[in-house]
Amino acid sequence: MKNRELMAAVVAMAEFASPAKAKEALVHFTVDELTRSAVASSMNIDNTPPAHIVGNIHRLIGDVLEPARLRFGAPIYVNSGYRCPQLNRAVGGVARSYHLQGRAADFTTGTVDGNRRLWRILCDLPHVELIWEGGGAWIHVAY
Repeated sequence: MKNRELMAAVVAMAEFASPAKAKEALVHFTVDELTRSAVASSMNIDNTPPAHIVGNIHRLIGDVLEPARLRFGAPIYVNSGYRCPQLNRAVGGVARSYHLQGRAADFTTGTVDGNRRLWRILCDLPHVELIWEGGGAWIHVAY
């Protein structure tokens, strides 16, 4: 059984038997991680996503971020995930950003070489946007 099929089976079993927080423990990423923002904290912005956005975040994790992490075999650090409209404006995000829908993340491996390797992995995973940002300092992916 392939890693993706195994992960899908494990998540399906967890969804049947466990609450949402327990399901997140099975993967390397959480909704909390993808909504955390130093800018939001410093500006007292509530970046809590509405319920319909949480589903998008789970799909981004399950279909893109987690498979990328498994193939990469080392940590991936999320710089930005979901942004409420106020936070998106505060960070200079575009008005139609996929971040507003919980469908995008900016992340890094910590090195440009690692990001190059991760980029090649992401090319083979589902996405609607894949952007090499900051001279390779991070990658943006939208799903």
